[in-house]
Amino acid sequence: MAALAAAILAGGGAAARAEPPGRAELSPAPAAGDILVMLRLSPEHLRPDGDYGGDYGDGLGRNARRRLAGKVARRHGLEFVGDGWPMPLLGLDCYVMRVPANADVEAAAAEVSRDPRVAWSQPLHVFQARGDSGRPGDPLFEVQPAARAWRLGDLHRVATGRGMTVAVVDSRIEVDHPDLSGQFAAIQDFVTGHPDGAERHGTAVAGVIAARQGNGVGIVGVAPEARLMALRACWQAGGRSLSSPTFCDSLSLAKAIHFAIDHHAAVINLSLAGPPDRLLGQLLEVAAARRISVVAAYDPSLPKGGFPASEPGVIGVADQSLVSLPEGVYGAPGRDVPTTQPGGQWSLVNGSSFAAAHVSGLLALVREDRSSAPGIILVSAQPKGGSIDACATVLRVFRNCRCSCPAAAEVARAVR
Repeated sequence: MAALAAAILAGGGAAARAEPPGRAELSPAPAAGDILVMLRLSPEHLRPDGDYGGDYGDGLGRNARRRLAGKVARRHGLEFVGDGWPMPLLGLDCYVMRVPANADVEAAAAEVSRDPRVAWSQPLHVFQARGDSGRPGDPLFEVQPAARAWRLGDLHRVATGRGMTVAVVDSRIEVDHPDLSGQFAAIQDFVTGHPDGAERHGTAVAGVIAARQGNGVGIVGVAPEARLMALRACWQAGGRSLSSPTFCDSLSLAKAIHFAIDHHAAVINLSLAGPPDRLLGQLLEVAAARRISVVAAYDPSLPKGGFPASEPGVIGVADQSLVSLPEGVYGAPGRDVPTTQPGGQWSLVNGSSFAAAHVSGLLALVREDRSSAPGIILVSAQPKGGSIDACATVLRVFRNCRCSCPAAAEVARAVR
């Protein structure tokens, strides 16, 4: 399949251009000495700026809380960074403060947490996307791994994700890419201090989930009629080369996840992994309570596969080509996946990031018929987990199919 895809990409698609040498390196991660300080919001009826709309207001109450945050910073010898961010879903205002050089960040966060004016404090964690771009490149449909393994063409006769919204919390997506244009319900940027411009990882994830169907170019997304939220919470470091890593931090991710919950996403895709994070964990609890499906990339190099894949209620997904998958972790296509790239291009990508994107698209298909279902059950080919049987997963909802296919009785005889 890889050789065939490379031949098609070389013959018909635009080749990905190499990054010119000498480009200045971007900062790969936030400052190592930053912590997040959470202050409790007063009840809405007590706030001068109680109407928390799209911009969360900027009235007297917010100014008072900012002054309080400044006092906390001075009391503990911290540098106050930025204006903070209200998170009414958690009843918190979140502020970034910088710990002095050579001070212990964990100890500083613990000290601030004991301040009676503070709900809690934590280090500003760093997360990294779990995918790598491969060779550069609906003509590519036949070489999409899901086209054969998941019988994607037949499944689209059953469901296409119509009416479902998938939040892609990732690096900047090229929203005007010819395979993605018109697919977006929202476009927001929660990253500061990093250059603008479309980035590879987010653009690739978006294509796997919801690239346009029947437009004569490129690929077809798993859920081509789903709507996407392009929520930039990550950035590509070290230029725009194929090997440039993608990073996120606790605050940028929290802003994006808060937005996705507040704007009624059905699915949130988190193709990333990092350390346990209290702020993000509480937001994911809110998402679960609102019956939002959350999908995350599993990283075998991190304890328990990394956060948020290890979080209760989050669907952890890994590249199905891994030698073994632990119980409860699903496998999906993640090797030599053709997908969208900046510059109106396509290329092959690898990694659990893109396996997670497949599952987010699959959930959009399933939820098209059961948008408020309390429990979406993914069907594995093995009793205790492993690679997903997409046909059985979809047909058990739409056709009351309880089989353990691989092809779900030839997809219910090609959906009759």
